[in-house]
Amino acid sequence: MTPYSEPPGNFSATSLYVNRELSLLEFQRRVLEEAFDESNPLLERLKFLAILGSNLDEFFMVRVSGICKQVEARIMDVSADGLTPPEVLADIRKVSMELYGDALRCLHRKILPRLDKAGIHIQDYEKLSKAQQERVDDYFKEVIFPVLTPLALDPGHPFPHISNLSLNFAIVIRDQKGREKFARLKVPDTLPRLLPIKRSSGGVRKDGTIPHHHYFVWLEQVIAANLASLFPGMHVMAGYPFRIIRDADVEIQELEADDLLETMQQSIRRRKFGSVVQVAINENMPAGIRDLLVDNLEIHHNDLFVLESPLGMSSLWQLYNQVERHDLKIPAYKPRIPRVLKNSALGNDIFDAIRQGNILIHHPYDSFTPVIDFLNAAARDPQVLAIKQTLYRVGQNSPVVEALLEASERGKQVAVLVELKARFDEESNIGWARMLEQAGVHVVYGLVGLKTHSKIAMAVRQEGEGIRRYLHLATGNYNANTSRIYEDIGMFTCDEAMGADASDLFNYLTGYSTKQDYRKLLVAPVNLRQRLETLIRREMEHARAKQKAHLIFKANSVVDPGMIALLYEASQAGVQVDLLVRGMCCLRAGIKGVSENINVISIVGRYLEHSRLYYFLNGGKDEIYLGSADLMQRNLDHRVEVVFPVEKPEHVRDLRDNVLETYLHDNLRARIMLPNGKYKRVKSASNEEHIDVQEWLMARGSR
Repeated sequence: MTPYSEPPGNFSATSLYVNRELSLLEFQRRVLEEAFDESNPLLERLKFLAILGSNLDEFFMVRVSGICKQVEARIMDVSADGLTPPEVLADIRKVSMELYGDALRCLHRKILPRLDKAGIHIQDYEKLSKAQQERVDDYFKEVIFPVLTPLALDPGHPFPHISNLSLNFAIVIRDQKGREKFARLKVPDTLPRLLPIKRSSGGVRKDGTIPHHHYFVWLEQVIAANLASLFPGMHVMAGYPFRIIRDADVEIQELEADDLLETMQQSIRRRKFGSVVQVAINENMPAGIRDLLVDNLEIHHNDLFVLESPLGMSSLWQLYNQVERHDLKIPAYKPRIPRVLKNSALGNDIFDAIRQGNILIHHPYDSFTPVIDFLNAAARDPQVLAIKQTLYRVGQNSPVVEALLEASERGKQVAVLVELKARFDEESNIGWARMLEQAGVHVVYGLVGLKTHSKIAMAVRQEGEGIRRYLHLATGNYNANTSRIYEDIGMFTCDEAMGADASDLFNYLTGYSTKQDYRKLLVAPVNLRQRLETLIRREMEHARAKQKAHLIFKANSVVDPGMIALLYEASQAGVQVDLLVRGMCCLRAGIKGVSENINVISIVGRYLEHSRLYYFLNGGKDEIYLGSADLMQRNLDHRVEVVFPVEKPEHVRDLRDNVLETYLHDNLRARIMLPNGKYKRVKSASNEEHIDVQEWLMARGSR
């Protein structure tokens, strides 16, 4: 089948599509709304600013850098929304400047004053008491000064390389003869950005507790106040902070690579030297210093972002993580173990539990522990002959990898596909790949030209005279840490057809299999696009037959022009289409004659919505599929993805009647898309029950 490269003619109007980059920035605006929301605890609001900072850093490193390359190469291709790369870049700069400005105003006017009243004080150096200044100056001499390396700029000292995401000073110095010189100083990222000054107890609260006061000062302010000590015999006229973001999108020439592992390591090293796509500065930086940065960093003046301090809001994570003020955070939640797995968690046979029927687990509401238990049981059970698994993002100190290592040590046949091209997890995955190889695990790195994004683990177990395959299939990564904050759904099964499909899939990944027909699994890039199209068209036929027709899709992104056009067609046929889309959505909802039967809802809350779920009413014979694939060209055509059916009737009913219906009726965290592509927050009526889907899922009992 030929993938869509552009929408069909009857849906080709550019007014029907939202630009994907601008849609992603609209998601960042929804994140920022959570920082403004006074119903959130104070440190949680600060956390959302840190998330926004991290998200915008990645957006510029990956998305903006790609558009800059198109502009430099004079590629003027027009996307479905009708914008050229230069037009997109101009809009991005305008919208992102608005986001930065609003976020910093929120920090300075809304959050920091309230933190100060709550006993968490972020103070400017010049406003410290004399005793406090002496304390931090001593810290500068003892700890900071030894790690600083000022670099001169003159004929004998070329402009130094400045690393990605680094905070720096552009320093103007005058020598004894009155000549001005320039130096660059990197603010060390090995030291905390917010230096603790002291921690003291306050007065007694009404409840009898004694609050602790925390005092911090920005590291760069301490350095700025002590710059003279770095240039003895010189007069430091001024130091101006600036922060840069570089292109960090790794390009791999796989077809020419003899060793993909070594090629990835070289590519990661090159990432540090990518072209600069943003330089954040303060307003007081003079024109001469701005010109010097523009010339030496080879950027345009448009790439200078004039912002308030702090430059780089991701540093606010430090405050959230270090300050133990549980009264200013959301109460901790303890994930539950599904009732059907509680006995196996106590030591009984998890394989026996799976044989009783498919088991769904919904993270982070359900614990990730059963997944670890499954892998540990497979590693230790003498009847298990082999384990096969895909790994995309596993994080640090991974219990998943530990289980695979143990399985290999116990003589199991272990084969693992480690996706080395998982963006920003490449170094971690390279380390795990080498460790697994050293332990004797069969490690493969995926297919040329395709990322392996599927989430699947299989244990092959000898039972009687035959074998049985036990599977764990999921929408999310095998990462025990992110499982506590990412919303995902997984399923344990020993279904024979799915097991046979899994074997075929692993043969496709590790060998030269070109199998095109799968029994139950929907696999990209083999049959996923075609099967989804068939299922959507089936729903359209139900609508044309005057039957009730309904699609509910939950995804991170809806971007693929062909799929969007098909959903428009479904809407015109009378199908009710509800899209739960966390991030990018290039479809426009509610356009008369095109998408009036389509609703787009985005949920932003405590947890990152991450599961992908595809529901089809199917004339009353409901079908639900779960998986790793979004409705994006890269997922449907350029990645290995697995979407699997939910077949147990009670699971289908629960996902339909409880989970999806609650998402659709959320009136506290939901935003609904307007026809112009913007979003407005859903407001509940005064007599209406308040529904927060994430709170509801935490509150419901174990199944």
